[in-house]
Amino acid sequence: MDTASMDTEAMRHQLQHLTDRAEISDLLDRYLRSLDEGRFDEAWARAFHTEDVTAEMPIGTVHGRAALLAHISAAMALFDRTVHLGTNAVVEIDGDRATARGAQLSTHVLADGSGEIFASAGHADSELVRTADGWRIAASSLRIVWTRGTPPRVPADLGAQT
Repeated sequence: MDTASMDTEAMRHQLQHLTDRAEISDLLDRYLRSLDEGRFDEAWARAFHTEDVTAEMPIGTVHGRAALLAHISAAMALFDRTVHLGTNAVVEIDGDRATARGAQLSTHVLADGSGEIFASAGHADSELVRTADGWRIAASSLRIVWTRGTPPRVPADLGAQT
């Protein structure tokens, strides 16, 4: 391979890496925004997660896209309004797989009519895979570092492992 071909191949590889990174960052940003928009259905679940996703959340771990959809819908119903912010994402890409770790700050207004605010912050870790439909989250883990305010009353069945 001549020098021009090697340079072209290196540029193509770098461009793919930058494109993948932008697509992953966009997916994670759109996911957090979607939590605040509150429209959870099968299309929402497919847009962000693989069929066999595993998600570790402060109120339980779920396996599979359908279980995640049910869990997120029930958990987000505990709040009237929310704002989720993600930042400092470090994305590592290895072919068709990637990992991302960032900070997450979540502010919630409780749906119990009290108007109380519950805030939490922690680290969000994701494993992603490239699919025919683009990058999707295959596994995620949210580890809370601190909270402030009144937490919601979590129904016993919502915290169950599925």
